[in-house]
Amino acid sequence: MNILLVEDEARIARRLERMTRDYFGARLESLTVCDALPAALHALATAPPALLLLDLNLNGQDGFDLLKSVVAGAFHTIIVSANTDKAITAFAHGVLDFVPKPFTEERLAQAFARLTTPTSPARKSENALQFLAVKKQGSLVLIDIKDLRYIKGAGIYTELHLHNGRKELHDKSLEKLAQLLPASFERIHKSYIVCLAQVEKILVQEGSSYQLLLQNGELLPIGRSRYKELRSKMG
Repeated sequence: MNILLVEDEARIARRLERMTRDYFGARLESLTVCDALPAALHALATAPPALLLLDLNLNGQDGFDLLKSVVAGAFHTIIVSANTDKAITAFAHGVLDFVPKPFTEERLAQAFARLTTPTSPARKSENALQFLAVKKQGSLVLIDIKDLRYIKGAGIYTELHLHNGRKELHDKSLEKLAQLLPASFERIHKSYIVCLAQVEKILVQEGSSYQLLLQNGELLPIGRSRYKELRSKMG
């Protein structure tokens, strides 16, 4: 795992680096520390990390400017900041967690654990993702998740299928998006996440195979291991 840490206070940066190394141990391949936005942008462009740890106040510069430029990236972002008034906005733009300063080692470890632990429905509803950012023609476009019908895995990328029939390509994998999306979205198959509000009914086919009929008439496959839970959620 490669991690980029962006923090302008040397004492806090050293503490974060120590805690990060202690938590990940041998899983950590590299940890780069930057204390300003230009260096952070260069590091992101040179070698995108698996995880970005980001402060929101960098020598008077707004770390949120960096966040807005990277939310479409394939990696997760954890904010470590005293600017708690920006927490709701940060979650809306797709950060994995917001760790308020001053922080404890236990609270930071809790944030790290979310990289591999599914987020509970209660936690998802508490921190609501509102947008997904996609790269288009050299700029970022925010897609309101209310416009999403379903998401299809496409290798290391995902296809966002929208109500208007358009498809947009997102750099985050299906697994990473599943950690961010609210509880109104359900993983129904290894290759699909669907907005439950778009579901018409479950169809049972011969040979104990299952399909999901959407309100627009599309049929999506349901994984056998996910059928019972999906049926329970749909009543």
